[in-house]
Amino acid sequence: MQNIQADYLVIGTGAVGMTFVDTMLDESDATFVMVDRHHLPGGHWNDAYPFVRLHQPSSYYGVASTELGSNRIDEAGSNKGYYALASGAEICAYFEKLKRERYLPSGRVQYFPLCSYDGIGKYHSLLSDQQHHVDIQRKLVDGTYYKTTVPSTHMRKFSVEESVSCIAPNELPKQAINYRQFTILGGGKTAMDTCVWLLDNGVDPEAMTWVCPRDSWLFNREVTQPGLAFYEQVMEGNIANIAAMAHATSVEDLFLRMEAAGTMMRVDPAITPTMYHYATLAEGELAQLRRLKHIIRGERVAKVESNQMIMQSGKQISATPQTLYVDCTAKAVGFEKFVTKPIFEPNLITLQPVFAPLVTYSAAIVAYCEANIASDEEKNSLCTPVVLADTPAEWMGSMLGNFANMNAWSQNKPLNRWIRSCRLNPSAAALKEGAGKAPEHKALFNRIRQSMLLAVLNTQKLIAALPESE
Repeated sequence: MQNIQADYLVIGTGAVGMTFVDTMLDESDATFVMVDRHHLPGGHWNDAYPFVRLHQPSSYYGVASTELGSNRIDEAGSNKGYYALASGAEICAYFEKLKRERYLPSGRVQYFPLCSYDGIGKYHSLLSDQQHHVDIQRKLVDGTYYKTTVPSTHMRKFSVEESVSCIAPNELPKQAINYRQFTILGGGKTAMDTCVWLLDNGVDPEAMTWVCPRDSWLFNREVTQPGLAFYEQVMEGNIANIAAMAHATSVEDLFLRMEAAGTMMRVDPAITPTMYHYATLAEGELAQLRRLKHIIRGERVAKVESNQMIMQSGKQISATPQTLYVDCTAKAVGFEKFVTKPIFEPNLITLQPVFAPLVTYSAAIVAYCEANIASDEEKNSLCTPVVLADTPAEWMGSMLGNFANMNAWSQNKPLNRWIRSCRLNPSAAALKEGAGKAPEHKALFNRIRQSMLLAVLNTQKLIAALPESE
C-alpha cells in the first residue's frame, strides 16, 4: 500500500471539486490529493452527449481563476444575440488544461485518475487494484454529493424489446441518419436539447414524438446575460421576479407573474408546469420546441415494443416501427431526493450549493471560507446549503436560501469584497465594467431594496400555506 500525505483529500474532480481546489490554491498554502473514477478531470462532462452545452453563459461556470470560453456573442442559431455557451468538449479541455498548467505545476496537487475512494483515507486503482492511503492533515472534501448522472451511464427504468433501437443521446449524431421517426423519452433539459438538435438539423416535427412526464417552467436566458451591455435588462428581470415574490397570492400566481414579465417561460401556455429544475433556454430554443405537435404528457414508459409503448400507468400507445428512441430519462441531480447537510463538519467538507443553481460559484465561496475563516461554526453561518428545487414551490425556498446567504455575505467585509470580484459571481463582469455607478443603476438597486423585505415575508407566507406534500 502506498502512503501519501496531504492537507486535503478531494473526492471527485468534477466541476465543484476542481473549483474548490482552484480557489484554495489562491487563498491558502494547502496541499491536495485529488481522486476520481474518470480518466480526465471534468466529472460527468466526460460522459456527456456531443451536442450538450451550458444552460447559461460560460462566464458563470468553471473555476474562479480562469476564463471559460471566448466571451463572444453568438451570431447564429437558437442562441443568437446572447453570450456563447461552452460545449461539453470545451469544458473537458478547459479542466484538463487547468490540471496540466495550473494544478500540477503548483507542486501542491497530486492527481489520481481511474481510482475509486474506499473510505477512511483509502482509495484503489481501477486498473491495477493497487491500494493507496492518504494521511489527511486537515479535511476530506466530498465533491460527489450531487450524485450527477447522465444518459450514457445511468440504469434505465424501462425495458426495450430486442428489435427496438433505443440509444443515449451520445449516439444520436451517428445514428440519426439511419432513421426517419424519432421518439424522445424524458422531460428535462437533455430531452429539450435533443429535440432542438433534431429540429435544428432539419428533422420534420411531424416525425418526432416527445414523451414528457412533467412540463417544466423554463428560465429565460435573456435575463442571465453578463456584462454592462445587458446590465439593465438583467436587473429589470431581477426586479420583476422580486416584485412577483412580493405580491403573489399562490405558487401558480407567482410563476404567472414572472411569465408575464418575461423571465419565466413554458412550452405550452395552456399547461401548468409542475417541475422546475433551473432549465434555462433562449426564446429561439423555445420556438423550436413549440413546433412539436406529438407530445405525450403525464406518462412514463415502462416498456418499448416494436409497435407500441406500454406506459407505467398501463396505457398502451401505438408507435411506428423503425422508430429511433432516445433515452433522456437520466436525472442530472436527484432533485426530488436532494437533502442538505452541514457543509463544514470536523474533518469533512461536503460541497453543496450555497447559491442555487450556480454550483461552481458555490464551491468557490466554500473554499474561500475554508481558507480564511477559523471556526466551522462561522463558516457554516456563511455557507448554509440551499436545496436544489424540484418543483415551483421548492424554487421559492431555494430563492429564500440564496437571499439569506447573500445577506450573510454582505455582513462579512473581506468575503463581500472577494465575492464582488469573483469571476463566477453573476454580477462580476458588469461590476468590472463599471455597472452600479451611474444614477440609473443606483435607482435599480433601490427598487430591489424596496421590494426585498416584502418579497421575503410574502414568500415565507406562501411556503407556510403549502400542503405538506409540496
